[in-house]
Amino acid sequence: MHEAVLNLHMHTRYSDGSGSHLDLARAGLRSGVDVLIATDHNVLVNGVDQYVRGSKRRLLVLAGEEVHDRSRSPQKNHMLVVGVDQELADLGAHPASLIDAAARAGGLTFVAHLHDPAAPAFREPDISWEDWSVTRFTGIELWNGFSELKSLIPTKLHGIFYAYFPAFLAHGPAPEALQKWDWLLSERKCVAIGGSDAHALAVSLGFLRRVVYPYEYHFRAINTHVLLPEPPKGDPGLDARRIYAALSAGHCFIGYDLPAQSRGFRFTGQGAQAHAIMGDEISAAGAVTLQAVLPGFAEISLLRDGQVIQKAAHAQALTYLASQPGVYRVEARRRYLGRRRAWIFSNPIYVR
Repeated sequence: MHEAVLNLHMHTRYSDGSGSHLDLARAGLRSGVDVLIATDHNVLVNGVDQYVRGSKRRLLVLAGEEVHDRSRSPQKNHMLVVGVDQELADLGAHPASLIDAAARAGGLTFVAHLHDPAAPAFREPDISWEDWSVTRFTGIELWNGFSELKSLIPTKLHGIFYAYFPAFLAHGPAPEALQKWDWLLSERKCVAIGGSDAHALAVSLGFLRRVVYPYEYHFRAINTHVLLPEPPKGDPGLDARRIYAALSAGHCFIGYDLPAQSRGFRFTGQGAQAHAIMGDEISAAGAVTLQAVLPGFAEISLLRDGQVIQKAAHAQALTYLASQPGVYRVEARRRYLGRRRAWIFSNPIYVR
C-alpha cells in the first residue's frame, strides 16, 4: 500500500490564520508532508484544491471547513467537515443536521478538539466538544496540537517557554480524549485523526514577539498517515476522493513525526481466510494474528477494548494471537527531550 502523510485542521487568512493557501503549501513542501487540508472557520474556500509543485516533489492542497455556532459563547462543538463542495456553515448550531447534510453530500465529519481546556492566563475558554447526543460523525480529532498547548500554560511564563521552545510541547492525546474514544469504539466504528490546528499567529507580550507556531513546525509534528491502495495519480479530484475514502474507512494512523518519522508503521491482522489493516473488520474464527511493525524502537502497547493486553518495552514489532472478539489498537511511545512521549496511535482492527 502507498502511505501519504496528511496534515489537517489549519487556518488561513480567510478566517483566523496568518498565511495564504500558497504559504501553507510552501511550508508543507519544506516539511515533507504530502497532503494538506485547510479548514477555515465557517467558510469553505473554493478553487484551492490543486497540486503545488516544488523542485523535487509535489503536494496536494485541499479545502474543508471547521463549522461551529458563532452565536454561542463559548463557541463549543466545532466540527471538521471535509470532502464536501458546498457551504454548510449555516448548520453550525445544529450538529446532527450538519452531520447528515455532509453525509448526503458525500463528505466526512470529525469532532474537532475533543478535549480543549480553558487557559485562564491567556483568557482562552474551554471549547471542548459537548453535544454527545449526536452519533453519526465519521470520527474524532483525538490529538490536537493547539489544544494541548492550552493544557500546559497555567501561567504566562509557561506560555513564553512553549512559544520559544515548541519541541517540548507535545506529550500525547489528553487522557480524557482517549477514554472518550474507547467509549465510542465500544458502541461503533469511530476513526481517530490527528490535527495541528495551525494558525501561525503573531503574538505580542510586552516587548516579546513570536509566531505561535509557524506552519512548518506544525507540519513536522502531529500528522495523520493515510494508507492508499496505490500511489496518487496527480489528478487532484481523483486523489482527493481516494484520500477521503481511506479516512472514512479508518485506513490511517496518527504519527508525531518530530521526534522520529512514523512513516512505515503498519498494524495488520491475518485470519484463516482474510487479511485486515487498520479500520477493517475480521472474523475471530480460527484466531487472528495481529502484528504491529514500527520504523524504530519504542514502547509498544496493544489494547483490546481500551485495556492493555500486551506490551513490549523496547521493540520494533509486536505479535499477538487474538482469539477473542474486540476492538484492538496500538499505541507507541518513545523518549524525546527527556520525556516519554506519544509517537504513534493506530486506528483499530475490529475482530468480530
